Amino acid sequence: MESSISRRRRVDIALVSLLLLAAAAAAAVDAATITMVNRCSYTVWPGALPGGGVRLDPGQSWSISVAAGTPAARIWPRTGCSFDGAGRGRCSTGDCAGALSCAVSGEPPTTLAEYTLGRPGAGGDDFLDLSLIDGFNVPVSFQPTNGGGAGCSKGRGPRCGVDITARCLPELRVPGGCASACGKFGGDVYCCRGKYEHVCPPTSYSMFFKGLCPDAYSYAKDDQTSTFTCPAGTNYRVDFCPPTNGVGVTAGDEDDEIASA
Repeated sequence: MESSISRRRRVDIALVSLLLLAAAAAAAVDAATITMVNRCSYTVWPGALPGGGVRLDPGQSWSISVAAGTPAARIWPRTGCSFDGAGRGRCSTGDCAGALSCAVSGEPPTTLAEYTLGRPGAGGDDFLDLSLIDGFNVPVSFQPTNGGGAGCSKGRGPRCGVDITARCLPELRVPGGCASACGKFGGDVYCCRGKYEHVCPPTSYSMFFKGLCPDAYSYAKDDQTSTFTCPAGTNYRVDFCPPTNGVGVTAGDEDDEIASA
C-alpha cells in the first residue's frame, strides 16, 4: 500500500512539472520573433547569438525565436563563406570560429545588430542598436515589424543602408569590408582605453562612419542616442542590403513576400 509520503512526493513532482510547463509556455508566448532577410545580390551567412547561423541566398529569410529578458544578443552578416557537410569551414568576414552555426561572436570587420529584450507586462523595453565599432561588411536595417513602430522611441529602428565598403578610406580597407580605426590601428584614442577610457572624443575615422550611417554607433563612447527602444514583446526584422535613398536611410520597410530559407 502506498504511503502518504510517497503520495505527497508524487503530488509535489506533478506540481513542479506543471509549473515548469507553465513557465515554458509563458516564455514561448513572450518570445520575440526576429526574421533575417537577405536582400543582397550575393549570399549572406547570418550569425546570431542566440540562434546559431545559416546560409541565406538572395531573397531567402530565416526566423529565430528569442526568449523575453534575453540580454546582450547580437546578429551579424558573414560573407565569403565555405562550409563542409559537417558545418565546418571559414568566412572572409564575420567568421565565428569556423562554424556554420555560431556559438561565439564574429571576427571583425562586421556590421552588428545588437539587442536586449525586456519582459512584456513588466514595464520594460527592448533596446536595440547597430554598431560599426567592429567595422562594416554589409548594409543592415533593424526594424520593428508589429505595430508599425508605435511605442518605439523614434517610431522605427536603426538603419545603415550605405555600402561603406565601396566608400571606405584607403587606410581602413580590408578584404570584404571596412575596418574600424580601433580594429586596424589599435591605440587608446581609437579604442577608448587608458586615459581615454572615460572621456573619449570622436576622431576623423569615427566621424567618417557616423557621417555615412548616423543611426549606428561609430566608436565605443559614441552618443547614446544611437540606442533605440521599443516596447517589450515587439517582433523585428533584420534586412541585409535594405533599399535606401543613398544616404544611409532605408527607403521604407516594405513587407514584400520573401522566400523562406
